[in-house]
Amino acid sequence: MTSITQAGPAVSAGPAAPRPASRKTVDKRKWLEIGLFLGPAVIIFVGFVILPVALAAVYSFFNWNGLGPLEKFIGIDNYTRALSDPLFLRSIGNNFTIIIASLLVQGPLAIIVALLLNRKMRGRTIVRAAIFVPYVLAEVIAGLSWKLLLSPQGGVNAVLEAIGLGGLTQPWLANPAIALWVMFFILTWKYLGFAVLLMLAGLQGVPEELTEAAAIDGASWWKTQWYITIPLLGPTIRIWAFLSIIGSLQLFDMVWVTTRGGPVGATSTMATYMIQYGQGQPGYGSAVAVILFLISLVIALLYQRHALRRDLGAENVEER
Repeated sequence: MTSITQAGPAVSAGPAAPRPASRKTVDKRKWLEIGLFLGPAVIIFVGFVILPVALAAVYSFFNWNGLGPLEKFIGIDNYTRALSDPLFLRSIGNNFTIIIASLLVQGPLAIIVALLLNRKMRGRTIVRAAIFVPYVLAEVIAGLSWKLLLSPQGGVNAVLEAIGLGGLTQPWLANPAIALWVMFFILTWKYLGFAVLLMLAGLQGVPEELTEAAAIDGASWWKTQWYITIPLLGPTIRIWAFLSIIGSLQLFDMVWVTTRGGPVGATSTMATYMIQYGQGQPGYGSAVAVILFLISLVIALLYQRHALRRDLGAENVEER
């Protein structure tokens, strides 16, 4: 007897599994995403940083009036003219005087104020507002306000007269002997809030366990700050110092509004000199701009090599 086996119903294989994307497709997608994110930033950076610097470098080798084609090539004459001009050399000296004064005065003052404001004390909110408000004011408004206050008929001389110190009244911004230091006082008033803000942010990263342990060991508050808190503020202090140096090198608006670099160049900076003597002489102004750019670049590279790498290396060690 022959047995007959019936076949069961056919089993459907179902939809085929999707094939994994090839490595080439994944790479293309990755580079497309990178391009979409970085492309606009690169275009803006090239258009507003690289291209202007390159054009300024080209213009600096020509005696150009800003109109028409570049025709008269003069080599490095614009550079030698600037570096042999006593007023430009004085402007460089003024920039570095402000840098040194900022590091010696603004930095320590900002640290002290930040340490005090980091404590629980009465009136802390009012003091913070008094320090931060000048920083958020527009430079033009702040500069014009001080120009009016320090004029011969301004509020400062009026107050001195009222309290019987009329012998101290003088044209504060028109006296070459003190104009630069008066300008430095204005700059300190204006930008101290930014330095304090950075220091306060840095203080939030100081472990409370260390200060509490020092207090238990009998260390005074000032000794705790000097031996524990301030050393741990090192990265923040170096960041502020770098920003302060670059800002002092590029100082323009406050000086231009208050004194326009006067009297007789007493408050002139490289930026005000560039605007004042580069008008109508774009080639010469470009040479001054390139010198300013190179000085700033050298300082930035030194900071990156000696300070930034040190701070990043310390962070990597802590993470490990």
